Amino acid sequence: MSRTFIADASRKSAAISIARVICILGVVYVHAWTGLTGYDLQLAKGSPQEDLRWVLMDVFGRSAVPLLGLISGWLVASSNRTRDWPSHVARKARTILLPMVLWNVLALLFVSGTAWLLNLPAPTPHSLGWVFEEVFVASRNPDVNVQMPFLRDLFVCMLAAPLLVRLANPWLIALASIAAICQILGLGAPVFMRASIPFFFLLGILARRGHVADRIAAWPLAMAIVPFAALTCIQLYGTLHLDIDPATPSATTLDLAVRIAAAVTYWRLSWALSDSPARAFLLRIEPFAFFLFCSHLILIWLGGPLLGALFGKLGTPLYPLYLLAQPLIVLLAVILIGTAMVRAAPGPARVLSGGRLMAA
Repeated sequence: MSRTFIADASRKSAAISIARVICILGVVYVHAWTGLTGYDLQLAKGSPQEDLRWVLMDVFGRSAVPLLGLISGWLVASSNRTRDWPSHVARKARTILLPMVLWNVLALLFVSGTAWLLNLPAPTPHSLGWVFEEVFVASRNPDVNVQMPFLRDLFVCMLAAPLLVRLANPWLIALASIAAICQILGLGAPVFMRASIPFFFLLGILARRGHVADRIAAWPLAMAIVPFAALTCIQLYGTLHLDIDPATPSATTLDLAVRIAAAVTYWRLSWALSDSPARAFLLRIEPFAFFLFCSHLILIWLGGPLLGALFGKLGTPLYPLYLLAQPLIVLLAVILIGTAMVRAAPGPARVLSGGRLMAA
C-alpha cells in the first residue's frame, strides 16, 4: 500500500465531499417523478422508458447510498470527539435528527397541505399516529419524505458509535454479519428501518482501521468498476426480464453484493474526480448536498407535476429527457433556495442544512 495515499489528507477530504455529491444526486433518480400511479407503473414494466428508469435507479441511486453509510462510519472511527457520548449525541441530534424532524414537518405542510388544498395526488393526514410516524419515523417508513429512514437509522448508529469505536474488530465483524443477515431476511424494524445502514456504518469503521479507502484508491479504475457493472447487469436482468421477486433471500443477497461493489466503485470514482478538472465545481456544490437530500422529495412532489405538464409523463416522447435531467433540475432549485435562505434567514438555513450552509 502506498504511503502517498495515506498522507494525502486533503485529497481524501475532497474525495469524501465529492462522493456525497454524486451519491445524493443519484438518489434523486430513485424518487424521480413519473406522473403514473403504482398500478400504471406496473403496466409500464418492460417498456424502454421504464427500463431506463430502473437502470438509473440501480446504477446511480440505490447502489450509491451505501457509500454514504460507509463514509459516516469511517468519519466516526477517525474522530476523537466520538468517545465523549453526551457531546457526540448532542452534536448528531443537532446535525441529523433535528433537520430530519424539521424537514418532515415541512413536507407535511407543503406536500400534504397542497394535496388538501389543490388536490395534488399525495398522502394527507388521516390520524395523529400517521402524523407522528411521518415526522419522527418511529416504527415505519414514511409516506411523504421516503428518504428519511436513512437519517433516522444513521442517528441510531450514531447513538451506539461511542461504544462501537471501542469494540475490537471481531465484535464489529460479528455485528456487521448480523446486520447483513437481517438485511437479507428483511428484518430490523422497528430498531432499524433498513438493516443495510448499520451494516455499511460498521463496514466504514472497519474500513478506517484497515486503511481500505487508501487501498481502493490505489486500484486501477477498471478494477473497481467491473465487479459492480457485472453484478448490476445480473440484477437488472433478473428484475426486468425474469421478474424475480426482490424480497427473496437470493435476490436480497445479490442486492447486498451489488451495494458493496457500488460503494467500492463510487469511492474509486470520487477519488479520481478529486484530482480532475471537475473537483472545484463539485466541491462548490457539496455544502448544498445535505439540503438537497432532505428537500428533494418536497421539490419533486410539488415541482414534478408542473414540469411534467411541459415534458409529459413516463411513456411520452420527451419524458426520457426530463428523467435524465431531474437531479440537475433539483440541484439548481436547491442552490437557488439555499443561497436565498443563507442571505435572508441564515439561522434557519444553518439548522435545515445541519450546519452545512452558513453565511460567509
